[in-house]
Amino acid sequence: MIMFQAPPKVYLHRDFIDFRKSINGLSIIVEQQMELPSTDGSVFVFCNKGRDKLKILYWDNTGFALWYKRLERDKFKWPQKIESEQLVLSEQQLQWLLSGFDVLGHQAVHIECYS
Repeated sequence: MIMFQAPPKVYLHRDFIDFRKSINGLSIIVEQQMELPSTDGSVFVFCNKGRDKLKILYWDNTGFALWYKRLERDKFKWPQKIESEQLVLSEQQLQWLLSGFDVLGHQAVHIECYS
């Protein structure tokens, strides 16, 4: 199954979020805190404080979709040393993150930081 059809960007929100937030709350974070359009097809990745859950928000031209992943025994390698509010990942880095790898540990891959 292909979830995202060539998203323009994959944004990782740096800070942990309250996982009671759903589509409306997450889209407000995107629009107000990240200062980005939530309906341009980009993918927005959020993590909980325990680093065992991810939420991915995206717009697919018909409405918002929310994808949720919970790890049973491990933690996501969530980057903590980011000075900006978010960073942009490649689709490959997103796959690495979902697979449990440290996306900032891959030095050969360029990561764009935005403030």
